Amino acid sequence: MKACIATGHPAVTRAAAQVLHAGGNAFDAAVAAAFTSAVVEPALTSLGGGGFLLAVRPQQEPVLVDFFVDTPGAGLPADADHVPHFDPVDIQFKGARQTFNIGYGAAAVPGVVRGLLHVHEQFGRVPLETVTAPAIALAEQGCAVDAMMAYTFDILHPILTADDEGRAMFGRGDGPKREGDHIDNPALGAFLRGLPGTAAALYEGQTARSLARLMRQKGGLLTAKDLAAYRVIERAPLAVQYHGVTALLNPPPSLGGSLIGLSLALLDEVPLSTFAWGSARHIGALGGMMHEVDRLRAQGVTHPDQLDGAARAAFARRQSTGGTTHCTISDADGNVASMTTSNGEGCGHFIPGTGIMLNNMMGEDDLHPGGFHQAPAGERVASMMAPTVILDEQGRPTLGLGSGGSKRIRTAVLQVLCHVVDHGLALQDAIDAPRLHIEDDRFQLEPGFDDAVRQSLAPLAPVNVWPSQDLYFGGVHAVVAGRAAGADRRRGGATLVLD
Repeated sequence: MKACIATGHPAVTRAAAQVLHAGGNAFDAAVAAAFTSAVVEPALTSLGGGGFLLAVRPQQEPVLVDFFVDTPGAGLPADADHVPHFDPVDIQFKGARQTFNIGYGAAAVPGVVRGLLHVHEQFGRVPLETVTAPAIALAEQGCAVDAMMAYTFDILHPILTADDEGRAMFGRGDGPKREGDHIDNPALGAFLRGLPGTAAALYEGQTARSLARLMRQKGGLLTAKDLAAYRVIERAPLAVQYHGVTALLNPPPSLGGSLIGLSLALLDEVPLSTFAWGSARHIGALGGMMHEVDRLRAQGVTHPDQLDGAARAAFARRQSTGGTTHCTISDADGNVASMTTSNGEGCGHFIPGTGIMLNNMMGEDDLHPGGFHQAPAGERVASMMAPTVILDEQGRPTLGLGSGGSKRIRTAVLQVLCHVVDHGLALQDAIDAPRLHIEDDRFQLEPGFDDAVRQSLAPLAPVNVWPSQDLYFGGVHAVVAGRAAGADRRRGGATLVLD
C-alpha cells in the first residue's frame, strides 16, 4: 500500500514525506504538516487558531480530535464596562467582497498547539523533535514567497499588517511582500524548538500571563483563566450513509460536517449518477440542494437527523424533474489523517514573543448567527471546517478529503465528494472541476459551466460568474487511500505518493 500526501504547499508536502521516511505514520506526518503550514501558509493558518483531525485506523474506532477555539472572557467582571477592540475590514476577492472583523476583541482561545501535541502523543510514533524539524528549519532559515503566498498577502494585507510585527513580517515598505521576496519567522522557530515547554507556558505560564495583560490593555477578551481551562476533545464522528458509502464527518457542535450531512441526506434519493456529469441537470441538482440547505438553516435545521422523510422525498421529486488550510495523508499501514486548521483571517495581532498571530474567530459572522460576543466564556465555537473520510461497503477508508475556504468549505468538500462517489471522476479531475457556491441568496460560479447551467440556476437566485478559478471557492486536498493524491491548484496544493 502506498503512502499518499495532499497539502496546500510543496514545502508542507515535503515535510510530511520527510517524517514518513523517518518512520512516522500518517498522524506524525499530519502534525509535521500543520507546524510547517504555520510557517509557509501564514495567511491561511497559524498556531494561534484552531482545527480538527479525523483519525481513521485499521481495526479501531474512528476519532475526531477537536482542537477548535473556545469563547473567551472567563474571569472578566460581569458588569465591566468593556467594549472589545473590534474592527471590520473589507477584503476584495476577484469576484466578490467579504467583510471580516479583526482586532484584539476578535481573538478566541487558541487550540492548535495543544491539539497537535495531543495528536502526536495519542497517535504518533516518532519523537516530537522529528516532527517539528522541518518547520523549525523553514522558520529559522526562511523561504521565498511563492505566487500563492503573494496573492494571499495581497488580498489580506490590511489584516496581516495591522500592527508593527505584522508589517515587519509581511510588508516591504511599499505594500505586501511579493513573489520572490524572503519570509522567515525566527520567533516561531524558537517556540517550536522549546516544545512542549513553550506550550505549557502558552497555556499556563509566563506567555499566558503576558498575553492576558496585553488583552486587558488593548481591549481583548482573552484571559489567563481561558488559556488554562482549554482542553482538546475527542469525539465520535458523525456517520452519514450516502449512495452505498459511509461519510465520516465533523460532528456537532461544529456546523460544517452536519451541514454536509444534511446536504447528503437531501441528495441520497437523487440519482446523480444518472445525470450527465457537468450538465444543467447535474449542476442544477447540486445548486438546488445548496439553496435548500440555506433555506433549512435559516429555519434552524442544521443536522441530517432533523430532516424528515417527507422533506427528503419532496426535494428528490423536484430534482428528478428538473482561510483555512487542509492536509490529507494516508500511510502504508492503512491509517488516514484528514486535518483542517485555520486562523480565520487572523486578528492582526501576535502572542508576545512567539511569532504566532492570533485568530479572529470571534469576528466570523457565520460562526456566530446569534450575534457577536453573545456566547458565555468557555464554549467551543462552532466551525465550518469539515475533515471527511469516506468508507466503502466493507468499512474500509477509500477517500479522505477536506478544504479551507471559510463559508465555502462545505460546498467545496461536497462537490468533490459527489464527483468521485456518484460519477467516478479521477480525484484530481474532481478537484479541478469548476465549483459553485450560494451566499447571501446569490450563486457564485467559477468559469467552465455552460449557459444551460446558468439558466437552470437563475430561477432560484441571481448568478454571478467569476472571471477565473479562485481560492475563494476553497482548497480541497484529498487522497484515495493507498493509491492517489489530489491537491487544489486554487490554493497552491502539492501532492506526493510514496511507494
